Amino acid sequence: MNNKKYLIETWGCQMNEEDSEKIAGMLKEIGYIEAENREDADIIIFNTCAVRENAELKVYGNIGHLKALKSKNPDLIICIGGCMMQQKGVPDEIKKKYPYVDIIFGTHNIHRLPELINNVKQGNTNIIEVWDQEGEILEGIPVERKSDIKAFVTIMHGCNNFCTYCIVPYTRGRERSRKPEAIINEIKDLASKGYKEITLLGQNVNSYGKDLDNMSFAKLLRMVNEIDGIERVRFTTSHPKDLTEDVILAIKECDKLCEHIHLPVQSGSTRILNKMNRKYTKEQYLELVNSIKKHIPNVAITTDIIVGFPGETEEDFQETLDLVKKVQYDSAFTFIYSIRKGTPAAEYEDQIPEDIKHDRFNRLIEVVNKIIEEKNASYKDKIVEVLVEEVSKTDESKLTGRTRTGKLVHFDSNDKNLIGKLVNVKITEPRNFILIGEFVELIR
Repeated sequence: MNNKKYLIETWGCQMNEEDSEKIAGMLKEIGYIEAENREDADIIIFNTCAVRENAELKVYGNIGHLKALKSKNPDLIICIGGCMMQQKGVPDEIKKKYPYVDIIFGTHNIHRLPELINNVKQGNTNIIEVWDQEGEILEGIPVERKSDIKAFVTIMHGCNNFCTYCIVPYTRGRERSRKPEAIINEIKDLASKGYKEITLLGQNVNSYGKDLDNMSFAKLLRMVNEIDGIERVRFTTSHPKDLTEDVILAIKECDKLCEHIHLPVQSGSTRILNKMNRKYTKEQYLELVNSIKKHIPNVAITTDIIVGFPGETEEDFQETLDLVKKVQYDSAFTFIYSIRKGTPAAEYEDQIPEDIKHDRFNRLIEVVNKIIEEKNASYKDKIVEVLVEEVSKTDESKLTGRTRTGKLVHFDSNDKNLIGKLVNVKITEPRNFILIGEFVELIR
């Protein structure tokens, strides 16, 4: 049988990645196999992100590059989906500028893609199907996962927070929790297939269960911890205002929950946090961090930080630097604020000049990297537990994996049988962003 081939290119967060795994699963079910490159593909799907301006610009540039492929192969089906398509006016703009795009779909109707593809094959082109409102959560969508060791499991969709810089509530809809039975069954199935690590996903995982009876995120964590076969459980992303003590205690008391919390702060200035509609102060955030460290002494805390938010003064920025030094993050995703049309902050008149934003960004990176270097240096000669994931992409004589705290480790070994196993590794050479070590022993 001559299988048709698909290629999916994904921009954005883990939620986008998991959506792409579902798209791949549906395509596989209707007879497609994965292509190695665009030239070999019979269908090309871009799964887009709307959170950062750079991601959007990349998408537009890449759509432009597809014109030549479409000219060469008129039967090529081009689909553009994801968060960008949920933004007002974007689908029409793409249809106008790039008339060779066959299908435009949104985040709420991914499950409809096989039917939309069939419609194109019947001669219907330029299909735009973007649902304004989120529907009920659909279970049972096939998933083609990239890894056979680690898996993303979405536990909820949408966001109710409406941070003034963020487009997500407009592209992903309101918060909706999956039923705990569906989540547990999915993870049990993954365990039966040999998966070792699960990452629970949600725009704000701490809000899980608020729309369900007698359910909370902490309760779900304890349920997942009881599933045989799974070795590690992670979750992302947490909102500081909703990270309650029962969640912290669950991490402390459940052996499979990794000692790693991603806790986006965005700014160290209470004034700016208020302007961002983050619903906590700098002092409250630091109190939360202290509580986390008190209960989980070896915890790794990572974060997201935005510099150059409208109205940010040098004093506000210094507050951010102060907070970074106090928290001592293990790593940080740092962003220069970019205007997102449709958000309140896009209308603020006190936008910060680009040169000031870049200067602050560079100074922040310098502080963050120095802390990361010092944190990693403390691993020297320590023996750490590593879940082995793959052969190093840069050195075939090394295997790579991560510690429970999320540190990337490379260690000397040609034994591919260790992939998917937990091992002890002695760290011999800490570097800025990776740890180099030597194999000690197999744990299990």
